[in-house]
Amino acid sequence: MAETGHASSFHADRVGETAQHQRLVDVLDAQAAMPSVQRLRRWALDAVGVEPGDRTLDIGSGTGSEVLAFARLAGPTGDAVGLDPNPAMLEVARKRAATARIPAHFVEGSAYALPFDDDFFDLVRSERVYQHLDHPDRATAEIARVLRPGGRAMLIDSDWATALLHPGDPAVVGRVLQHLLGPNRNVGRRLRGLLIAAGFEIDDVGAGAALWDPATVVPLARTAGEQAAAEGVITTAQLATLTADLDRGIATGDYHFSVTMFAVLAHRPRMSPRSS
Repeated sequence: MAETGHASSFHADRVGETAQHQRLVDVLDAQAAMPSVQRLRRWALDAVGVEPGDRTLDIGSGTGSEVLAFARLAGPTGDAVGLDPNPAMLEVARKRAATARIPAHFVEGSAYALPFDDDFFDLVRSERVYQHLDHPDRATAEIARVLRPGGRAMLIDSDWATALLHPGDPAVVGRVLQHLLGPNRNVGRRLRGLLIAAGFEIDDVGAGAALWDPATVVPLARTAGEQAAAEGVITTAQLATLTADLDRGIATGDYHFSVTMFAVLAHRPRMSPRSS
């Protein structure tokens, strides 16, 4: 999933034109290439322990990269499914799976109403989706519903209160980020509690700072700043100063942008109320 709330592939009502789709794909690919994101994803993949024959689901599957990783591990006797509300992203994922000759399935759907039977999956994963959801508790209940007793859930999301951008006036940067991001910008800290409230038992927790390089963050920062200025969140003078500060910092190497991502692994108890 993209970090940018205004361009998130997890908003079916925000599907734009072809150029916008390609920008989203480019952002997702750039983020997936970041070493910090790769490290957290490797930890999460090892932690969930996909086994041959497992049925797996990735909610907010984007370009499908993690679905293909699941498919490789689950093998021909398993099933790897990606769900996303954006038809354009689903098409990208299907083409990439076909090119890689990896059997995987991609379906259109909502995190609030997963189009699958009860007790169906062995593993459900979701990365950077919850920050865009108005009701993450409903999505967590749906994950519990489609998981078999003993099935695992892996939630990964950012906590934008931890975001650090340098150089730039912290007050201006804070207003831009507050304006840009979705309804649950700090949901990373809530993942554990959401899972427990849905009846899960926690198995492990991981975290890492996602370190964004200039090529990844500059388009986001500029688009966010322009939107914030257009809607009166910051002034045009503040936008000009922020842009100049970022350009100067990047040119001299005096630059930093990071946000902490949290990952929580949990399982549905074998004697959950629904199955007892």
